[in-house]
Parts: sequence; C-alpha cells; structure tokens
Amino acid sequence: MSWLNKIFKGSVNRVSRGHYDGDWHEGHSSDYNRDTYGDSDNEDIDRAIALSLAEEDQHKGTAAIDTHYNLEEDEQLARALQESLNAESPPRQNVPDENVPPRRNVPIEDVPPRQYVPAKEPPPHVYPASGFRTCAGCHNPIGHGRFLSCMGSVWHPECFRCFACNKPISEYEFAMHDDQPYHRSCYKEFFHPKCDVCDNFIPTNRDGLIEYRAHPFWMQKYCPSHEDDGTPRCCSCERMEPREIKYITLDDGRKLCLECLNSSIMDTPECQHLYMDIQEFFEGLNMKVEQQIPLLLVERQALNEALEAEKNGHHLPETRGLCLSEEQIVRTILKRPQIGPGNRILDMITGPYKLSRRCEVTAILILYGLPRLQTGSILAHEMMHAYLRLKGFRNLSIEVEEGICQVLSHLWLESEIIAGSSSNVASSSAASSSSSSAPTSSKKGAKTEFEKKLGAFIKNQIETDSSEAYGGGFRAGYPAVERYGLRRTLDHIKLTGSFPY
Repeated sequence: MSWLNKIFKGSVNRVSRGHYDGDWHEGHSSDYNRDTYGDSDNEDIDRAIALSLAEEDQHKGTAAIDTHYNLEEDEQLARALQESLNAESPPRQNVPDENVPPRRNVPIEDVPPRQYVPAKEPPPHVYPASGFRTCAGCHNPIGHGRFLSCMGSVWHPECFRCFACNKPISEYEFAMHDDQPYHRSCYKEFFHPKCDVCDNFIPTNRDGLIEYRAHPFWMQKYCPSHEDDGTPRCCSCERMEPREIKYITLDDGRKLCLECLNSSIMDTPECQHLYMDIQEFFEGLNMKVEQQIPLLLVERQALNEALEAEKNGHHLPETRGLCLSEEQIVRTILKRPQIGPGNRILDMITGPYKLSRRCEVTAILILYGLPRLQTGSILAHEMMHAYLRLKGFRNLSIEVEEGICQVLSHLWLESEIIAGSSSNVASSSAASSSSSSAPTSSKKGAKTEFEKKLGAFIKNQIETDSSEAYGGGFRAGYPAVERYGLRRTLDHIKLTGSFPY
C-alpha cells in the first residue's frame, strides 16, 4: 500500500487562483479538488487496488481468516476511495484553469481598444491574498482578501491608482507613462495630442496611429484635414488660424494674425522711418546709396501691375517687393486703413504716383500689411538690387544677384535681433537701477518675444529656401561673405560674376 500513498501525496495540491473580468471576485482556496485528478490517475488507483487484492488471493491457503479479514478491509477501502472520487467537489467561484483564458461577462463592443494597453504591461488581474506580500501602494501587508498583481508588484485594489486623478484603476486596461499608471481617459487627456486649430483630439488613421501635420518652425500641430478645408494662414508667419481667434482680413484677401498686426506697416509715410534705418545700415557697411530712390507701400494689385510693366529683374511667383527701372504710374497707400466689423480692413486711401527715370532705379515697391521685421527684410533685399544696378554690376546670373541680396536681408535681420536684445537688457538694467537719470533707449526699440521669434522665422525661411536662385544663391553667398568679408566678395562678383570659393 506504500505506492498508493505516493499517489495521494503527489496529487493533492493547494489551489489558489482568482479572476478579473471587469468586476472584483474573491479567489477560492481548497485542500481537495476533484479536477486535480485526471483519467490516468483513476486508472492507476484502480490498478493499485487490483494488485493489492491479487496479492491477498495468493495467500488464501495459509491464512484463511486473515485473508477474509484483509479482503474485506481492502474492499471497504476501495469503496471509500471510489465514493470520494465520485463526490462533488466544492463550488469553484470563477476559478479558471491555468491554460484556459477566463470568460468575461462583457459584450464584445464594450471591450476597450487594445492600443491603449502598453505592450510591456499586462492588464491587472485579481489573485487570492497571501499574508506574505506587501502592497506597493500603502506598503502594508496584503492580508486576506483581494489583490492585484501588475507592474511587477502586488496592490490592494484601492491602492492601484491613476497618477493623474488619483482614483483607483478598476478597468481591464490601463496606460503607462514614465512608469506611472493612468486611466485610459486620463492618459488621453494628458498625452494624446490636440489640434492647435480646432482644439479637438487629433484622430487616428486607418492603422490606429495618430497622424498630424506640424509647421516646421512654429511646430503648430493640426489635423491633416485642415490643409484642405480652407483654414486660412497668416500671410506673414504662416501659422494657421485657430477657431477661437479671428485673423484680420486685408482688402486683397490675405489674412494677418494679431501678433503680426501689432507691428505691421500699413502706409507709405509709416514706412519712411524704416527706410531711413535701412539706409543707415547700408552706410555702416560702406555701401551708401547717394541717389534718392522713392519708396512706395502698395497693394497686391498695384504690385502685380508694376511687375508686368517691368522688363528687368528676377522675381518669385508671389512677389512682395520690386526694384523698378521703368517709368510708370503706381498707386500707393497714403493713409493707414481702419479695422472694421468682422476684422476687415476699411477706408483704404490710395493715390497715383508717377515714376520718373532719373537713374537706373525709379522706385522700390513693398507690399503693405506685413510686420516691421518682414517689411524691413524685403526692403533690404530690394535696396541691394538698387545698389547693384547703381554701382554697375552688369549681367549677373540670377543665382548670384538674388543670392547676395538675400545675404544682405539676412545680415539686416541679424542686426535687428541683436539690437533688440541689447535694448531689452539695457531697459532691464535701467529699471533696476536707483539712478534718477532716464535711460537711453535704442533707436530700433526693444523687441517683444514674438518679434524675436518672428525674426528667427524669417531668417530660417531665407536659410532653408528650396529655390535654386534664392535659397541656393544664399547658401553659396553667405559662406563667401563670412570667409572673405562683404567688400571683397562684392569686388570678386563685379570682376568675375561669381562668388569666391
């Protein structure tokens, strides 16, 4: 009977399991479970009993009384074993087999999408409690009752909490960020990107991935659909118009954001101060222009008409400035317009201006409505065109002429940004000083944070321009100026028609 005892020792195990299906359930523990015996175990037990009875039959002749007694004893033991095997096991209370996934009483359409579950973290399950474990949340013993096992630790159900809202996580799925658990809804609110235009969560594509567009400089994120739904962009900084903010509509249909509007130049008299600043900048580079060249701020229609009448020069498809060499009549803006209902420009007052040819350059035209830094960068570019014509630079290739003009525009922007930063520092120092003397402010004035960012944006546009003439020309001319200086670079261009290398 010793072999029979071995079967009992090897088959009776303590079962301790639990299950989580959207609601909490108690685990079940038992020292006896019929399901722990398979069909092979039952056959082995029957075989052992038969062998034992056969052994007794072999000794019938020598010990009849003992044999009858032993046979009756074995039959009783076999009957007791069989009855115990046929007895109904205790109720299991949702205890699943180890290799069979648990059933859930959740409709298939209510199961949360799988993409919210981090691949490295399994969903939480409930296991029966053990007094030898400590909760990772409250650091107290788990004790008897329910507990969760996830993130490599065990938790009381009420201690496994969302890092955002600090409420217990009871859903089947949860999300992780920086090793902290979150409800799916909290994770989406905190980390799912929102569209900077419509302020909605950016939708996922057909593959379940978040797909959005972003401006390469401003990093404004928006839904891909806004590229085709007519959402306007600022004509200066190129940012898309958010739904809760109304951009200014200029008379030619262009949109202007409120930040760019703050420093916009709207009429010819207002632009004269900027024109004088740029003339001084050229003088500081020993590139003084002696001739008095008219500067006119114009609408887009007037700029396009002048462009058609102009025979010389190289221009972009969307021209914002012109250096004219022909005699013609141009309509210029005489007075800054007003902003009316619906953020639209009203009362645009224009007047004719007749250009006379007194030299190689008759006028410089600039598109109205752009911020000061952008207007100045265009004006510096066109001023360089005028300088080249007046100083006898003939038959230059488009890459060389537009390239060196872009270099001057870039240099002016750098000087403005540096001067604005210095002015800010000087103003801050003066404000903190106890001296009663008034500080000397910079003539160019301090720059706001947005103006500094806009200046960097315009510089970036020049540096990353994809066109061969403007972008390629700049990227060839700027290193030459840095290496040889502006004066020697211009002498080389006048002599050879190319940049020095």
